[in-house]
Amino acid sequence: MSARPPIKLTVSRARMYEVIRAPLITEKTTNGSEHSQVTFKVAADATKPEIKQAVEGLFKVKVKAVNTVNVQGKKKLFKGRPGVRGDWKKAIVSLVEGHKIDVTTGL
Repeated sequence: MSARPPIKLTVSRARMYEVIRAPLITEKTTNGSEHSQVTFKVAADATKPEIKQAVEGLFKVKVKAVNTVNVQGKKKLFKGRPGVRGDWKKAIVSLVEGHKIDVTTGL
């Protein structure tokens, strides 16, 4: 069985801005920054290769790995009526040693 060559994916600049929605700044993600990890809120239909290319293209860094999590919306009461917050996706991006992203500044 022969191995297939990897498919090269090219992401447009507009799609990069659609994929990366916002950085997540919490106590847990701040601890991850000590290990060269940055966490972003991303589009629900974004794939790992798209996220990797978007981070590398927008922030000019090298990405080692991308882990994604689909976060389910919480059940909450809105003015006494039951409701559900929206589902969303987050990506934990591990950077190559020596690279870093300062999420407190804009693009």
